[in-house]
Amino acid sequence: MATKKPAKSRAHLPGISSRAWEHPADKGALVALRKLKGFDALLKAFNALINERQVRLIFLGSAVRVNERQFPELHRALADAGAVLDAGDLPELYVVADPTFNARTIGMNQPIIVINSGLVDLLDDDEMRFVVGHELGHALSGHAVYRTLLERLLVLTGVLAAIPGGALGLRVILAALMEWSRKAELSADRAGLLATQDPAVATRVHMKTASGGHLDQLDITSFFEQGAEYADTEDLRDSVLKLLLTERASHPFAVVRARELRSWVDSGAYTAILGGDYPRREDDATAPVSEAAQEAAASYTEAFRRTQDALGRLVHEAAGWVGAAKGWLDDMLRRDSE
Repeated sequence: MATKKPAKSRAHLPGISSRAWEHPADKGALVALRKLKGFDALLKAFNALINERQVRLIFLGSAVRVNERQFPELHRALADAGAVLDAGDLPELYVVADPTFNARTIGMNQPIIVINSGLVDLLDDDEMRFVVGHELGHALSGHAVYRTLLERLLVLTGVLAAIPGGALGLRVILAALMEWSRKAELSADRAGLLATQDPAVATRVHMKTASGGHLDQLDITSFFEQGAEYADTEDLRDSVLKLLLTERASHPFAVVRARELRSWVDSGAYTAILGGDYPRREDDATAPVSEAAQEAAASYTEAFRRTQDALGRLVHEAAGWVGAAKGWLDDMLRRDSE
């Protein structure tokens, strides 16, 4: 991590609801998860089986718990992010020895944040603030519950695959959880941006994690062009391949995350929140579910518009080919009968 810089003044967001930063598709995916047959029972069963004290003890014994004397910059980053997002009780934060660029928030009732040492080495203080705010956003949105369930299900994949019918049922639930997980990352990126309040910092994080830290070799315009090319392809083969590539991915690709976050900033929603225009936590209980569902539907419609167009053209063309072949065959048979 870089040397300490002068503190930056950031707008605090008293009473902010997690609905302010949650991606519409995140909300839609959560609704879909809860409608899965047997999902509620599965969640309750895992909640009973998982010993959170054991999980915490593992990190307490094998990692470093962040406080004012251990990784003090991370400690301040968490406190500042909590103040900006009006978080109240903050999760415990740990740094674990792991060279990969990753962080996660886990736990059912009392989430904890775990950051890999590789990420601490890669990013400067401002960039780590974005990561900490991102993980705090997960905790405030309740994502840790489903993330913990997903990790346990992945462990059981091999066991349940040996049970007749178990593999298929598990794949359905895993696919839904993975879809939700990717959308939840987009939500948490927004929370991270609100915590650091510097879009350039958020972009640097995505560029560094994509490149391994070679920021001096990168160009921000080219990076966003790369993201646009990936997202906007109209080739049916690429559309299908992207679906297959991401089926088991818990995180969107870095270029996709950077592009999605930039779109949110360009929409004006980010600036409006900093200006005080955001949903309040006190209204969460009365927030209309139908409104969230409509937002999710609109988000998915736009996200898959190009893919649907490509598939639609294929179906239309295939129908034309079949029709032409049938006409040709009918004509040949008619001639033979004559």
